[in-house]
Amino acid sequence: MSDNGNPSNQGTPVLELKRQDFVSDQEVRWCPGCGDYSILAQTQKTLPELGIPREKFVFVSGIGCSSRFPYYVNTYGFHGIHGRAPAIATGIKASRPELSVWVISGDGDSLSIGGNHFMHVIRRNVDINLILFNNRIYGLTKGQYSPTSEFGKKTKSTPQGSIDYPINPLCVALANEATFVARSIDVDVKHLAAVLTQAAKHKGISFVEVFQNCNIFNDGAFKHFSEREFREDRTINLEHGKPLIFGKDRNKGIRLKELSLEVVELGKGVTEADLLVHDAQAPDPSLAFMLARMDYPDFPVPVGVFRSVGKPTYDELLEAQVQDSISRMGPGNLEKLLNSGDTWVVE
Repeated sequence: MSDNGNPSNQGTPVLELKRQDFVSDQEVRWCPGCGDYSILAQTQKTLPELGIPREKFVFVSGIGCSSRFPYYVNTYGFHGIHGRAPAIATGIKASRPELSVWVISGDGDSLSIGGNHFMHVIRRNVDINLILFNNRIYGLTKGQYSPTSEFGKKTKSTPQGSIDYPINPLCVALANEATFVARSIDVDVKHLAAVLTQAAKHKGISFVEVFQNCNIFNDGAFKHFSEREFREDRTINLEHGKPLIFGKDRNKGIRLKELSLEVVELGKGVTEADLLVHDAQAPDPSLAFMLARMDYPDFPVPVGVFRSVGKPTYDELLEAQVQDSISRMGPGNLEKLLNSGDTWVVE
């Protein structure tokens, strides 16, 4: 049984929970066919398997279609303001470290107005799970281009095509030394559930990007590699300790040549021993960064865990500071603090 690294759960009897226990009584109000339904379902399936009491989960969101998520999960939740969910989650985890805290966000919410909060919660290594729904569009506000929209994207706000270069969320996370970085696709439900489980069990910041189809304003954005007929040839599943092989016939792979990655075909002077072996636990994130930059059509689109390493968390370090201060100066007294120094009485 996992306790997500929280000592307070050890030895505590946990009720047998099922997916239905995490389904709220609220009507799910996303557009029919939206990829959000899949992410919600896989999250609700994952939560009972973590061995954590339901009252110790908290879901926090900002603004956007994805941010309705806390209403649909039968746990504690907080619907915050645009882009500020990581700040709220940091406060929750810092004050209640025994809780399992989840941030649900979208590409607009986290990477535009919330870009600074996104960056800082990652670099601090706060022990939360940040799930980014990336549909490469603003859905709730009806179809404007987002920070992850491709160059040249024609939308209501860019009728002649976007001249912004898109943000790669994985690269931002890795550049800020995220200790867990992963990606999945809404339609690959088994893979998505497995990635969410690994993220939840990681101690430290867990960042998961989910390619999520917005069938109203950006339908088919990922179809060229996410559909079952294309997936084996156009995606590659990253597995720690295994060579990077892909294709329906498992006859293609990724090789590191000097300082670049290249696609090679096995059996033409190339063997499996020549392929790059994925190391998600490498202290240096350089290779993970290179993998995160792979994209179709030059490369298969990588999914799975890019990086998973250990490092002291923000909440652990903060608690250590508090305990050190108490041991040196004794327990604090709020009334005494408020009445210390220069004070005035206004009559």
